Amino acid sequence: MPYLRYLAESFQTYANSRNLSLRFHTSLESLVMDYDPEQLKQVVTNLISNAVKFTPSGGEVTVRAKEEDKQLFLEVSDTGVGIDQEKLPFVFNRFFQADGSTTRKREGTGIGLAHTQELVKLMGGTIAVESELGAGTRFTVILPVNNQADSIQNGAIPDYEGQPAPASAESTTMGLDKPASTADERPQLLLIEDNPDVVTYLKSCLNDIYQLDVAYNGLIGIEKAIENIPDLIISDVMMPEKNGYEVCDTLKNDERTSHIPIILLTAKADASSKIAGLRRGADAYLAKPFDREELLVRLAKLVERQQRMVAYFSNDNSAGNNNRPPEVEVEAIQLEDAFIRKVRGIIEEHYEDEDFALPQLCQKIGMSRSQLYRKLIALIDESPSEFIRSYRLNKAKELLETTDLNVSEVAWKVGYKNLAHFSRSYQDVFGEPPSTTSK
Repeated sequence: MPYLRYLAESFQTYANSRNLSLRFHTSLESLVMDYDPEQLKQVVTNLISNAVKFTPSGGEVTVRAKEEDKQLFLEVSDTGVGIDQEKLPFVFNRFFQADGSTTRKREGTGIGLAHTQELVKLMGGTIAVESELGAGTRFTVILPVNNQADSIQNGAIPDYEGQPAPASAESTTMGLDKPASTADERPQLLLIEDNPDVVTYLKSCLNDIYQLDVAYNGLIGIEKAIENIPDLIISDVMMPEKNGYEVCDTLKNDERTSHIPIILLTAKADASSKIAGLRRGADAYLAKPFDREELLVRLAKLVERQQRMVAYFSNDNSAGNNNRPPEVEVEAIQLEDAFIRKVRGIIEEHYEDEDFALPQLCQKIGMSRSQLYRKLIALIDESPSEFIRSYRLNKAKELLETTDLNVSEVAWKVGYKNLAHFSRSYQDVFGEPPSTTSK
């Protein structure tokens, strides 16, 4: 049921923009059955889309689901313009238009309903229509409830056992407080979505692959992103407090979160909405109801892109490597390169001070320990303490190779007051004692 509810709720913003009431009704807590999620999505999407298009302002669109005699009954009804009784028998014919007048001028070619009927037949079901001109239309899809396939097969969406919706707008955290060194190394993903049913569906798609955290409005989403620095963000566009465009704008212009890939989800699939999202810094843009596999592929590609960025900055860390990978966007590299250089510049000014460590770096950079940790792990796969240590040891190697300073003097010069500690650290990194490197 959450899958059907999610498909219906995906049109909520579109319906609201047309001043329509869109409701989903069912008495079923759960229903386990064989089904093709993509075919079912196309059927439900087309029926709801038509209902919304042909219902005037102030009207209602209702989706109902029930089970009787091992059959799923799915009804999509509206209070729209309706169809003439004489033309009802032909609505599923390819290229048939119920009315060439202005009452249904937005219907188009009629391929949608013909295709919908074909998909329903492929699923072993039937589809029927009832309508009254000027009063509304109701489509009824009847599908057999079979349980012959494996519970999850070929990427199909698993059914749910009545997972409760969140009781309030407060977010639910699952695993985001774990440090990167724990056994769970799944990427951390923040969902910013105000619709509990969409959140439930997204969790079903992503929970096995990512560590999930949820915020139920844009303002909380911004706060959680800045506090926790996730690896990825999925955000709805239309939300209370702050919309998805504002979320993008804020996070992409904050150096603490500028590196985080953001996917925007919206019911508005027009080109202007997509361009608006991309201009605000969105890394990908998906229209609701989105395809599960496309979402997973998009997320995987963004993770790969982050890994390429890590490889670039890891190479650049000590050698000043300018061999920029062509797959990584130049703007993203330049923005994050400025941050890395800022951190390196602060360490350059203070590396000789033996008391300069993580707390001092955090204070200078204006971030908390966890924020700086997550940011540097995302960019160079090194913690701040490791970055400071690496900088000091690389500086020591340079001094040993280019000056007449002895090992003790170099150790002191780079902030090590314990010579034994310096020698052990140096050999751990370079595989030889500092006396071997010394000029």
